[in-house]
Amino acid sequence: MADKSPKSRPDVGGIGISNPQRVIDEHSGATKLQLAQYYLAVGQWLTPHLAKRPLSIVRAPDGVGGDSFFQRHCGRLKMPHMRVLDKSLDPEHARLIQADNVTAVVEAAQMGTIEFHTWNARSDRIDKPDRVVFDLDPDPELPWSSMVEATNMTLDLLDELDLRAFLKTSGGRGMHVVVPIERRHSWDSVNEFARGVTVRLAKEAPEEIAAKMGPKNRVGKIFVDYLRNQRGASTVAAYSARARPGLAVSVPIIRDELEQIAGADQWNILNLHERLDAQQGDPWADYSSVRQSLSAQLLRDLAARQ
Repeated sequence: MADKSPKSRPDVGGIGISNPQRVIDEHSGATKLQLAQYYLAVGQWLTPHLAKRPLSIVRAPDGVGGDSFFQRHCGRLKMPHMRVLDKSLDPEHARLIQADNVTAVVEAAQMGTIEFHTWNARSDRIDKPDRVVFDLDPDPELPWSSMVEATNMTLDLLDELDLRAFLKTSGGRGMHVVVPIERRHSWDSVNEFARGVTVRLAKEAPEEIAAKMGPKNRVGKIFVDYLRNQRGASTVAAYSARARPGLAVSVPIIRDELEQIAGADQWNILNLHERLDAQQGDPWADYSSVRQSLSAQLLRDLAARQ
């Protein structure tokens, strides 16, 4: 019979972790306990990206090598520290969930969660997105230099539109370009703007950028995925681990670092502390102070470029 004593469930931030030494990633040898400890350690960095937003979690109860699945509703999971949102936000399903503190994050990790994804809107005004996300998704055969070039092209276009953007690694092969906006636009408007950016990039660099999703459409190219900007869509949060071999992490960077890093999976749950210990400050320190909107003139300017 398995040991059910308290000693068999080490405490991580007030949450007992069952099967703590179970390896959840054969590539790195990382255990379930190490993942929980990682999330506790980065709580001050991670929770601002999760708090007040509807959440989707990727659970992999048998680790990276086993089956994984998305979950964005409370269902039958017993996670008392996870906030359950009002039924009216998604009336046709079970209630949405939200992680407002690190205890909820560790609790989710105890329940087999590896990844944390958030909506582009906050739960108090769920029909008014507050950011636009571009997920640059490359043909796996492309070198990292192609991703750097495509990311810079995306940033340059946004500069021309007088929009400030922020960067983070995806923790996979690509980059995420995030544009904070005021909460005054509809999902349809934001999605149309994002699509317009992708179409414009594909027109300017048809040999490098794809405007349609699917492996066959991005052979030798990078798809600038604008589809994360629909109601209910979500993107992996900054400082979340990824349910992939190596347990890489999505990490915010400043633009100057793009030319310096070796890839979007450079940091993982076992080495990210080295970056956090060495960095001078938060690369996204002024994110919350940026005030910008998708004006009618801006939308006309973008349309004229297509």
